[in-house]
Amino acid sequence: MAMKRVVLEIGMGTDIRGSDPTKAAVRALRDALWHNSLSIATALNMDTDAMVTEVTIGVPNPELVDTEKVLAVLPHGSGSVAVTEGGLKIPKDDSDDNTLIAHAAAVVRLDLP
Repeated sequence: MAMKRVVLEIGMGTDIRGSDPTKAAVRALRDALWHNSLSIATALNMDTDAMVTEVTIGVPNPELVDTEKVLAVLPHGSGSVAVTEGGLKIPKDDSDDNTLIAHAAAVVRLDLP
């Protein structure tokens, strides 16, 4: 059998105060996942833990993202996280702080014939 893409979920997250790319990344993945209730695994008589999710995060300062915290958001199965430069950094007028926006793409795969 082969791992086949069965779902693509897309989300956005922010850290309005603090410029924390991990916080924005976690919120982006939650946004992608929490708007859905995936029943494809059970519809195919598979355990939900059979799902493998490949997460890609686009955020400013990608090297500062704690990928373990992002991966901990996944409710089922296993997964991986890749972080790349992306999103937005919006400077604040009254301080050195920024608002960060992160984008997340979660590709869910199942081992299917």
